[in-house]
Amino acid sequence: MTLPETDTRTETTDQTSDDRPEMFHYVQKDKIAESAVMGTHVVALCGEVFPVTKSPKPGSPVCPDCKEIFNSLPPGGKD
Repeated sequence: MTLPETDTRTETTDQTSDDRPEMFHYVQKDKIAESAVMGTHVVALCGEVFPVTKSPKPGSPVCPDCKEIFNSLPPGGKD
């Protein structure tokens, strides 16, 4: 008995539709879980508005505008 041919192409969601790597943004820490669970939108430091659907992995590309703004902020408290 021979098995029928199957399609074994892998699909990736790590890139946007135009083949550029997805950028991750800096957002308020306390808003991440709420957005992931409830689907609410968050506002990134750069002004981008979106629902949180993924978490970054080490080495993921970061929005250069968010990174620049974050680095210019004064150090925060220990809370």
